[in-house]
Amino acid sequence: MEPLTQFLARLPKIELHVHLESTMPGELLDRFARRQGRRLPRSPGELYCCSAEDLSDFLAFLDRICSYVGTAEELALVAEQFALSCSREGILYAEAILNPTHWPQFPPAQIIAALTEGFDRGQATGGAPCAFTLSLSRTQTETEALQLVETMAACRTHRLAGLSIDGNEALTGPTGRRFRAAFQRAGQLGFGRTVHAGESSGPEGVREALDLLEADRLDHGVRAAEDPALVERLVREQVPLNICLSSNLALLYRDPSQHPLRRLLDAGAAVTLNRDDPTFLGSLTLTEELRRAAEFAAMTREELVGCQETAARAAFCSAETRARLLKTLADFHRTM
Repeated sequence: MEPLTQFLARLPKIELHVHLESTMPGELLDRFARRQGRRLPRSPGELYCCSAEDLSDFLAFLDRICSYVGTAEELALVAEQFALSCSREGILYAEAILNPTHWPQFPPAQIIAALTEGFDRGQATGGAPCAFTLSLSRTQTETEALQLVETMAACRTHRLAGLSIDGNEALTGPTGRRFRAAFQRAGQLGFGRTVHAGESSGPEGVREALDLLEADRLDHGVRAAEDPALVERLVREQVPLNICLSSNLALLYRDPSQHPLRRLLDAGAAVTLNRDDPTFLGSLTLTEELRRAAEFAAMTREELVGCQETAARAAFCSAETRARLLKTLADFHRTM
């Protein structure tokens, strides 16, 4: 049988949960910082060798590294480089998440234009087709959330796929009611809706995402496993869970045996596998993330392909793109 690493290198891959803020190589940020007359806090190669004690520390560091991107052209270059890096490891399609609160130097309309330009340029030069969601922060107001959605409507492009929300639920507490109107408006406009839940919150955060925000899919969602009735619902409704094993083991499950990936797969949950914040995880590739998940949860090759098929169905893409992704995966499946 073909070695697992070779199989995963060949496997056509799809990624739905990766933060663009956490894909910027240290060398690229060093170039940007020098243009501003600034220096990185550490050498480019050691920039991400830092210990974030909790999610709040991590989010604060994201604010700092994003500040080194000083122009819209530089932001477009970040998107272009991401698309090219995806292509190099056989990613067929990716949806990146960007939270405008980390980028106060750019108004949201400028962010949308820059990312669209960068992803267009990347695909034109051999990069993977990419789209993006804009993410609210849980610290924002209802008015700010609605303003972002209206900007998304006014500045919509073929790369802007949906609305997200992230942030530290353990600090902010429940926020679903505050953001319900924004998510309803996004749904009316035809945007996909994804919610970070079941990471810094427990099962109650997952329920809030489903019942108040009407999430089409969940980023993380792993702590739903603490509530058997909720798992039954997720399986029954086939709500996609964009799980990030390496990230969870770094920040959430200090005892790896507690991670529920295998239990969720056995229950029949709709699971996708993703990197979350790759630069903070040793420049993690999606191929390596899949290898770790396969070994950690004793996943079969059929299950690994199945996770890619789930991602194709969960993607906020056109029907034509989805059909193309599923056909490519079906063709690959026949070669196994």
